[in-house]
Amino acid sequence: MAALDTEALVLHLFDYRETSRIVRFVTRDAGVVSVVARGARRPRNRYGAALDLFASGTAQVMMHESGDLHALHAFEAARSRRELALSLDRFVAAAMIGEMCLRFGSGDEPARVFDAAVGALDAITAAPEDGVSAASLAGAWRLVSELGFAPSLDRCASCHGEIEAGADVAFHNRAGGALCRGCASNAPGGRRLPASARATLRAWLAASGAAPGLQQAEARAHARMLRRFLDEHVGDGRPLRAFVAWEDRLAIGGRAGTSA
Repeated sequence: MAALDTEALVLHLFDYRETSRIVRFVTRDAGVVSVVARGARRPRNRYGAALDLFASGTAQVMMHESGDLHALHAFEAARSRRELALSLDRFVAAAMIGEMCLRFGSGDEPARVFDAAVGALDAITAAPEDGVSAASLAGAWRLVSELGFAPSLDRCASCHGEIEAGADVAFHNRAGGALCRGCASNAPGGRRLPASARATLRAWLAASGAAPGLQQAEARAHARMLRRFLDEHVGDGRPLRAFVAWEDRLAIGGRAGTSA
């Protein structure tokens, strides 16, 4: 076994046998890993209260060369993010980010995925009540970008010609983003992306913050576009249950608006 000391973010945990837990981390150095935290359910254990959902810190993991389940030796939390559990909007948004990492985050750039996930959860935690939806959308699109699937917005995804910055465009999931007028006429299935929504998406992908004035209907439209883009480019046919719960929350009255 090889020892790994790495920054880690808790994304999922569940009971294992009588005294232990299985913890799923996204880590800076190894991507998504699953570990056994032996004795974590005992009243006195080496982890204390550190192993909490969405907590981040430093993990010491004994990596098994064979098999996907490793052994957690220690975890020192630097941030707990317990505020996420105090708001349903924040919690479902954080769960959506966590699910995206767990399902799609095992790529070649673990540090970038880790930073995007931590940044997204911090933004969701810090956002005002009317900014949680925008913060979660921004974080999700940044994560998509770090996974290597950022949509093309300023050049046609088909012919690669430059598109005027202030123009409405057709957004085509299969093509990979915005299409110029000529290519859009030959590619049925695209959906109109207004210039304002395109500018918002551009700002999110550039990590320059959420555009002000995002209304609830706009948040729902952005969520639908994100879901369809994920289905096209990284989906494996299995439902994204946390994503669906987050999208349902937007539909029944979760708040939208500007992130902090």
